[in-house]
Amino acid sequence: MRDILGLVAKRLGLGLVTLLVVSVLIFFAVELLPGDIAQAVLGQMATEETLARLREELGLGRPAIVRYFDWLAGAVTGDFGTSLIDGEPVTAKITDRFVSTLFLAAYAAVIAVPFAITLGIIVALLRNSIFDRVANVVTLTSISSPEFFLGYILILYLAVKWSMFPAIASISSGMTLLELLERTFLPALTLVLVVTAHMMRMTRAAIINLLASPYIEMARLKGAPPWKVIVKHALPNAWAPIINVVALNLAYLVTGVVLVEVVFVYPGIGQLLVDAVAKRDFPIVQACCLIFAATFILLNLAADVGAILTNPRLRHPK
Repeated sequence: MRDILGLVAKRLGLGLVTLLVVSVLIFFAVELLPGDIAQAVLGQMATEETLARLREELGLGRPAIVRYFDWLAGAVTGDFGTSLIDGEPVTAKITDRFVSTLFLAAYAAVIAVPFAITLGIIVALLRNSIFDRVANVVTLTSISSPEFFLGYILILYLAVKWSMFPAIASISSGMTLLELLERTFLPALTLVLVVTAHMMRMTRAAIINLLASPYIEMARLKGAPPWKVIVKHALPNAWAPIINVVALNLAYLVTGVVLVEVVFVYPGIGQLLVDAVAKRDFPIVQACCLIFAATFILLNLAADVGAILTNPRLRHPK
């Protein structure tokens, strides 16, 4: 247990250092943008007095390193400043959007994770069969297609031609759960198609790699049926790579939804980020990027911890 806690603490420390480096890159990437930030926000028709007032509000007269530490101190406490467009607190604007993104990601994950693992077990059980080859071709096509392309294909057939689901995922607070599931089915299905392929192929590869192990051969010689060999003997030892790929795909579901939210006009944090970039609302851009980075690092940490807990060899590295 002490070894596990030490490894988790080490991974957590590395994650915090990575997040600190990412925060530096996010802040100074905005600082390095060409032109005057105040001019970009207010437009060409702004007067000198208005520009000077905005520069003073943004603290542009202070050194960049001082403004960075002020911004970082606020971000640690959940205060990302105020929007340059409407003056509202950035945290208030992001909270509801981030909850919507988490709902969409959870919706897709509930469908994709069990489906992908089950499909991976089946194709490993039926290796080199027609079903295995068709599944590999379909999943390879899915993982090679951009999210926006899959989204438009689904809109064309499931929304326009067959009128099964709405093309625009507009939601409101008064909707029931069934209405939310119906409105967000197409963006969730798009994410499912993207992440299922990767998880299925990794599950298949991990199980097939273990099928050549001596203890698997022994189980076969004892007369165990193929499904029992995979489910009871191969699968428990394949959990470490499977958990890793599942956690990485869950991170993608949260951080990679920008294109999907734009295609379906879904009111999530990805759509908010795109709108903020278009309007040059830099506090929102910085906050969204930092939240994406923190989510990705946190889920990567969860993947490392999951691999350590499921693989005893990782607890005692040589």
